[in-house]
Amino acid sequence: MTATSIGKPLTRVDGRAKVTGAAHYAADFNQPDQLYAVIVNATVGLGRVSGIWNDEVERMPGVVAVITHHNAPKLAYLPHKAVIDPADGERLHVLQDDEVRFYGQPVAVVVAQTLDHAERAAAALRVTYAARPPLVDPSDPRAEAIVPAAATRARALADRARGDADGAVAQAPIKIDETYEIARENHNPMEPHATIAAWKEERLTLWSKSQYLVNEQAEIAAVFGMPAENVEVVCPFIGGAFGTSLRTWPHVTLAAVAARHVGRPVKLVLTRKQMFFATGHRPRTRQRVALGATPEGRLTGIVHEGTGETSRYEQFMEALTNVTDYLYSCPNVRTQYRLTPLDTSTPNHMRGPGEASGIFALESAIDELSYKLGIDPVALRRRNEPELDEAENKPFSSRSLVQCYELGSERFGWARRTPEPRSMRDGRLLIGMGAATATYPAYQAPAHARVRLLGDGVAEVEAAASDMGPGTYTSMTQVAAEFLGLPPEQVRFNLGRSAYPQTPSHGGSWTMASVGSAIRAACIAAQAEAARRAMADDNSPLFRAPVGDLEWSEGRLRRRGQTGAGLSYGDIVARSGRPVEADGSAERGGDVAERYSMHSFGAVFAEVAIDPDVGTIRVRRIVGAYGIGRVVNPLLARSQCTGGMIGGIGMALMERTVLDPRDGRPVNAHMADYLMPVNLDIPRLEAHFVDEVDPHVNALGVKGLGEIALVGTAPAIANAVFHATGKRVRSLPIHIDDVLSA
Repeated sequence: MTATSIGKPLTRVDGRAKVTGAAHYAADFNQPDQLYAVIVNATVGLGRVSGIWNDEVERMPGVVAVITHHNAPKLAYLPHKAVIDPADGERLHVLQDDEVRFYGQPVAVVVAQTLDHAERAAAALRVTYAARPPLVDPSDPRAEAIVPAAATRARALADRARGDADGAVAQAPIKIDETYEIARENHNPMEPHATIAAWKEERLTLWSKSQYLVNEQAEIAAVFGMPAENVEVVCPFIGGAFGTSLRTWPHVTLAAVAARHVGRPVKLVLTRKQMFFATGHRPRTRQRVALGATPEGRLTGIVHEGTGETSRYEQFMEALTNVTDYLYSCPNVRTQYRLTPLDTSTPNHMRGPGEASGIFALESAIDELSYKLGIDPVALRRRNEPELDEAENKPFSSRSLVQCYELGSERFGWARRTPEPRSMRDGRLLIGMGAATATYPAYQAPAHARVRLLGDGVAEVEAAASDMGPGTYTSMTQVAAEFLGLPPEQVRFNLGRSAYPQTPSHGGSWTMASVGSAIRAACIAAQAEAARRAMADDNSPLFRAPVGDLEWSEGRLRRRGQTGAGLSYGDIVARSGRPVEADGSAERGGDVAERYSMHSFGAVFAEVAIDPDVGTIRVRRIVGAYGIGRVVNPLLARSQCTGGMIGGIGMALMERTVLDPRDGRPVNAHMADYLMPVNLDIPRLEAHFVDEVDPHVNALGVKGLGEIALVGTAPAIANAVFHATGKRVRSLPIHIDDVLSA
């Protein structure tokens, strides 16, 4: 079939709704007779609540209720297993006891007639504590690393090895052995977390910001001990998330508790400051990478050890050391992953989770090795290109890393780079060029979709997916239009309701592979049902036509080889008197996953300019080249890449959440001191795609893009900083004082 929609740079079908205010986000679904809730957060980092003086607050104007562990209902908190387990352990049981586990933990919720009344009352509520000093710094001598309890899957094993990596590194004529650190980061999307909860007898509706609607439905049902079908989650639009809304955080439970307590709908919106406490963060990590190589640049040994922070009540894991297994050819590789439990809230997936952090350490070490060897950094990577996944001893379904480096080098102008550090200048400014590899698994999860063909020729498509900004509405419209043979204007894609056919989370770069493949299957099923109706209609020109004699073309059913008008979907629906409806599902066959190693790859190039007198670092340009299989919409894909690059600039140079060691308080929980790239920080960004055909990953031949778009950017910038200054900075973010002495 000739592509008619897939591959075209279609502008966003939901763009007008967003710029005109017609798009409704979670906090926009105001309900009749609605009240407002504000959370009161613990002001100590560890201990217990010794007293709550709520009598005076309850008499304040507009206050309807103050809910604490004294009067909150005892909730079921039944076990619930998500498709992507965010953590191993037991989630926070909110307002179920007097224990304080971390700074900012909810200790009360105030419900009032207006937001102003609720905020005033929450500020006035006096809470006392029996406090103990928390442990919040993983470098504290008292902190102890542990083996993750959930590290049982092949790629998630805490300890993996082939050959004798330590011996190979020790005996190598050329070696690198360094430690790399990454600060804790918070997501800070434009839209804050928000939930409106409304009960109708035993049924609960949540208008809630969520990247994972069916999980939020199941999680809240488990918390309250009720059937999942009694909970509906609605979220048609998300104003950015980057992983922070993959979990159902305590504020959702509190909104539902408050609504049931007062018998009216309740709206709860977190403040920017509150989002630093308990809606997840990229964990602070410390990594050791040791490399051994021959003088010709062949890797002989790799050791990669990483430790990430987690809370004491849950163990959050991420793929910190996974890419080291397969990225380069090496006979001796050992990786180790540990967790450090702290008195903080649980970390969460943040764009490029694990891979973005792990690849900073690995790609920095590879860059260091290239200078020690006197080999061009790109040439060194190409010299160690593997023929297969050496960790799992199976071929890649496709791997275009060499082509990515070729394309990226050409577009960036890598050949103009002079190899010696501090050898390039623009006037008085030091100029540096750096490169790094990007990679991310090509995941797919079981997903379902529904297609409904209407009498007016419009096709309705439904799936319980989310759209946090990458263009899901548009790309799924294109997939349906492609396989139905319709123009995109005749496709109406609906997402954002847990009542729709179930899909996996909107994260992990698997939305298109999973939901798109399910939509394809539903379209094919709808066409089959429409054809059956046409063949069963004795007034149809296709009555009793053999199935093999029929074909769909441009949304019309004809006898094979004929060029006449045929029957449109609208014709078939009109003749039968009812819409054609069909469900479809898709998942990756286990045999395919067993036979192939499936990943996206990319090469990222960065140029920086550094003022040698004051140490200011400016990223001048970034060029990325990616092998991601079939590109559904190049316009959206480039937007995804440039957004990821901007996130990588923040990771490399700005973002850091600082905790007060006395109580674990995030001291920069606001946009004045938590720095992120703004328009003046954003340089020229380019994204290019290698023509890559992968028939194995899924029916659409697509790989994920959202995560890999950030992976690789931070190490490319860090490597450029070294090239400019000759000073290797091994901790992120890189500060002015890190390069002032260069």
